[in-house]
Amino acid sequence: MGDNNLLKGLRVVENSLLGPGLVGTFLSDLGAEVIKVESPSGDYIRQMTWPIIEGNSLLHLHTHRGKRSIAINLKDEDGAEVYRSLLEKADVVVEAMRPGTLERLGFGFNELLQINPKIVFCAISGYGATGPYRDLPSHGIAYDTWAGLIEPVVDDDGFKRIPSMPNIGINVGPMLAALGILAAVINARETGQGRQIEVAQSDAAAYMDWYRIETHRAYLRPEDEVTGNPSDDYERRAPGLAGMWEGVRYQIYETMDGHVLFMASEKAFWQNFCEGINRMDLFERWPGSQYADHARNNVELQEQLREIFKTRISVDWLNFGQKKNVPIAPVNDHETVTQDPQFLQRMPFISQDEIGADQLPLPVYIDGELPPDPTKAPRVGEHTDEIMAELGMDQQTIDDLREKGAIGAQSEAD
Repeated sequence: MGDNNLLKGLRVVENSLLGPGLVGTFLSDLGAEVIKVESPSGDYIRQMTWPIIEGNSLLHLHTHRGKRSIAINLKDEDGAEVYRSLLEKADVVVEAMRPGTLERLGFGFNELLQINPKIVFCAISGYGATGPYRDLPSHGIAYDTWAGLIEPVVDDDGFKRIPSMPNIGINVGPMLAALGILAAVINARETGQGRQIEVAQSDAAAYMDWYRIETHRAYLRPEDEVTGNPSDDYERRAPGLAGMWEGVRYQIYETMDGHVLFMASEKAFWQNFCEGINRMDLFERWPGSQYADHARNNVELQEQLREIFKTRISVDWLNFGQKKNVPIAPVNDHETVTQDPQFLQRMPFISQDEIGADQLPLPVYIDGELPPDPTKAPRVGEHTDEIMAELGMDQQTIDDLREKGAIGAQSEAD
């Protein structure tokens, strides 16, 4: 087996506030050296959201695991010089905050190229560097509401509420940025020319909902050009999962101890199911189309399936699905999924003893193994002296810079 730190030797200087710092996390999890540059007062991500674990938010502990922190006052001339020294030895600079922040400090892309001609500069922000919303302050859910991913719910008092939901844009945006960075690094190394990457978390949220957006767009064309599926008599269903509410052969069913998702929308799977439960009469009566047939609105069949699925526990239905070649899936929530045998096999928690809180690994298997466990997210400026020593500065110089306010405190570990 080789070294699982695939990005070993890749140096990333990350300037981030809050969640977009996940850009560097995807890279550090795969072995890149990520140095988080923050002001002496630090990134207030440590106080944001919940839970707070021994003084630090889980958001910080996850987002900045595997990174080192250096505290630099970029508005100070000597602090800016320290930053330039970092850039000279970096492959990537990440600006994960409002667009133009580094440019206003004298470190725009053109200035970066003068310092390091092969640098890759990635800017990630809420709404991106262009458009009427570029300067609009925002938080994570905003990108999903903008993209049309969230439908407000109404409580018993008539107030509108944010529904329970995963955060798409704030997580996928950094992932796309990390992908773009790696492509740009490959190109920069081949050409000797630095590249500029720019990503908006709102764009990413919309992109992840491409199926609904593109379906709606396709339906703008005439019906003789764009139809529905033959199994629905070519009816043009609304985008995305619309029509799934009425689905019968693709639907959630209650079991003796929980729920499963039944997905026999192909005739072959439906036949396998009916044979497996010795109910070929169901297949003979409702054989359905070859593909994409959900038996929509067949309430009579749905009532029979409801009673059938109640006869076994969920794990028995999963075993049935594997044995008889029928797509049947578990239905978990964020608590029960952690006890699911598939989860236990594929997603072992990185222990709180290692990184402050039990955290999920980056699920990328390398030669059959997950990446090495990352280090715990740093305190503000925890590695300032260490990194500056690597830049060739002696302790007296470091102390002098700290005295004049160019860099932050070394923190508790002095």
